[in-house]
Amino acid sequence: MTTTHTTAVRAVQARPRREDLRDFLRSRRARVLPEEVGLPGRGLRRTPGLRREEVATLAGIGVSWYTWLEQGRNIKVSDSVVESISRVLKLDAAELSYFYRLVGLNPPAPVAAGDTAPMPELERLMDSWSPYPAYVLDRWWNYVLTNSSAQAVFGVPRSGQNCLVLFFTEPRYRSFFTNWSTLAPQVVADFRSAAASFPDDPRFSVIQRGLYERSPEFAELWDKHDVRAESNGTKAVIHPVMGEMTFDHLVMHPSTRQDLRVSVHLPRDGEARHKLERLLSPPDHSIPDHGIPDHGVPDPCIPDGPSLMTAPRL
Repeated sequence: MTTTHTTAVRAVQARPRREDLRDFLRSRRARVLPEEVGLPGRGLRRTPGLRREEVATLAGIGVSWYTWLEQGRNIKVSDSVVESISRVLKLDAAELSYFYRLVGLNPPAPVAAGDTAPMPELERLMDSWSPYPAYVLDRWWNYVLTNSSAQAVFGVPRSGQNCLVLFFTEPRYRSFFTNWSTLAPQVVADFRSAAASFPDDPRFSVIQRGLYERSPEFAELWDKHDVRAESNGTKAVIHPVMGEMTFDHLVMHPSTRQDLRVSVHLPRDGEARHKLERLLSPPDHSIPDHGIPDHGVPDPCIPDGPSLMTAPRL
C-alpha cells in the first residue's frame, strides 16, 4: 500500500515537469527555421519552425519516440539523445542544462576554459574588495589573481605559484595558519575532489606526483583517499607582525568560468578589522614584507599554463 501511494505521488509530481518539457520542446522547435538546418523553407507550413518528424530525422531518432517525448510521456531518455535533439534545436548552454533536468538527468559539468585568461570582472572585484582579502584560484590551485590585502594577510604571492605546493613545502607560508595539522587533511581531500572533476586533465597528476615525492606529509594524507565537499567557513591566521586574525570566507564560482574559485574574506570581529587596518596603513618601514619570495624558478609541481592567485580553500 505504501509503495502504491509513493508511486502515485511521484506520478503527480512528474506531471508539471512533463508539461514543461512538452511546452519547452514545442517552443524551441518553432523558432528554428527550416533553412537553418538545410531544409527547404518554401511551401505551405501550418506551423512555424520545424515539424516533429523533421526534428526526429535530423536527430537520428524515431518519429514516434520523439512525438512521445514531446507529448511528455513517461519514457527513458539517454544523454546522447538529449545532445542530438539539442543540436537540432540549437539550444544554448542554459537551455541544454534545463533540457537535461526536464528529462530527469543531471546536466554534464560545464567545459571549463582552463587555458584562458582570468575574467576582467574578477580583476575589478579583487580591487574593489580591498581592504579585505580576496583571491582567485584556477582548477589546478595556481594563483592567478590576488589583491594587496591577501598578499599582506596570508603571505600569498602575486601570481605564478601553486597554493597546494606552498602549503606543504614552504615553511613561511604554512606558518601563517594557526592549525596547519588540522587543515592539511582537509586541503588534500579538497584537492582530490577538485581533480575528480577533471578526470582527463593530466596536470593534476603532475602536481600530485611531484608533491608526493617532495612531502611525506602530503603522501601520507593522499594515500588515505579522503574527499571533501567544498565549503565556506572560518580561516584563522597568525601574521608575523599583527598576530592572530580570524576571517569568514566564502568560495564562489563564476557561472561562465566554473573552473575558477573566487575566495573573499571578511574580518570576523573588531579586533581582526583593527589589525587589518593597521597592517594596510601607509608603510612606516617598520613592518617587514613577509610574503612568499618569488625567485623566478619554475616549481616542478606547477604545470605550464595559467596561474591563478588563491590560498588553499581552508
